[in-house]
Amino acid sequence: MPGTCGSDVKWYASLSGLVIHSSGLALDDEGLSLKEELLRLAQRMPKAELHLHIEGTLEPEMAFKLAKRNGVRLHYPDVDSLRAAYAFNNLQEFLDVYYTGMSVLLKEEDFYDLTWAYLQRVHQDNVVHVEIFFDSQGHLERGIPLNVQIGGIRRALKDGKRQLGISSKLILSFLRHLSEEHAFETLDLAEPFLDQLDGFGLDSSEMGHPPGKFARVFARCKDLGFRITAHAGEEGPADYVSQALDLLQVDRIDHGNHSLDDAALVQRLTTEGKTLTVCPLSNLKLCVVKAMDQHPLLSMLKRGLKATVNSDDPAYFGGYVNDNYRALIEHLPVTREDLYQLAQNSFDGAWVSEEEKAKHLHDLNRVFG
Repeated sequence: MPGTCGSDVKWYASLSGLVIHSSGLALDDEGLSLKEELLRLAQRMPKAELHLHIEGTLEPEMAFKLAKRNGVRLHYPDVDSLRAAYAFNNLQEFLDVYYTGMSVLLKEEDFYDLTWAYLQRVHQDNVVHVEIFFDSQGHLERGIPLNVQIGGIRRALKDGKRQLGISSKLILSFLRHLSEEHAFETLDLAEPFLDQLDGFGLDSSEMGHPPGKFARVFARCKDLGFRITAHAGEEGPADYVSQALDLLQVDRIDHGNHSLDDAALVQRLTTEGKTLTVCPLSNLKLCVVKAMDQHPLLSMLKRGLKATVNSDDPAYFGGYVNDNYRALIEHLPVTREDLYQLAQNSFDGAWVSEEEKAKHLHDLNRVFG
């Protein structure tokens, strides 16, 4: 992974209750380095994940399992060669591999197994609430009907609540490299399943596909009473974030990195309290940032933005939620207060009731003492 965790310990020593060990590491009263203390705290604290593409959790082992079950031939001889194919240099190269991976998802049980594997994995990270995207159009184009997609995902989400205590929301994302007319057609197909959906999103290739391209279909989603979110400002400019706010009337911004390029936009996002679902390892893998020690997450917090930590497509980008926290802690001067704020933001930005938010914040406060 590009970037290194520097040996400078000044930021460790700035916190109370620490001593400097002869090795140069900052230690707390129990002899743990502050970094290790923060890593343990990040592991223990309850958190929500608000930016997760379920197709992006397709680990190579799962891909081969489903391919064998469904008689799908993969163009790779083994798991290691498929994992090696996950080396890409930009968003479009990733999407090419991503959509190819979808070919193994054919039956309801495939969508169930994929979703259930994700829930089991993030349960280990103390994720207590998830808001999942699924790319319905990518499956519809392969002849996989919505009832198969939604049926498998929803069944796993119900089991996740019952067996793991993880609450959830399901968000149908429109693919921005397709037309708005195609999005309208998908929305029409989704009409019988609206009671099983919690919102609509916008993802896929950002450059050349501004949010304004989908203004009418999202107006329709709003009329139907749904919350909406859109990927904006990842590879696209700050103007795409402004368009998402003005033309789509989004409730949340996914990514939003380039919001920092526009001071007035930062002020607006702060004033309106819009949540940004930031994905550090994804940003690194797709060269949105050149190195993790250059990631703007702490700058976002410092400027009052309601940033959160998410994994995006963890099978492809090298890690789940806590792996993202670890990368930040190892490469940036993250503090205990930052961790609390990030977890709090994840609950504040979740599409859950105020009562549920209060419960999650109570549990978070117990961890932080």
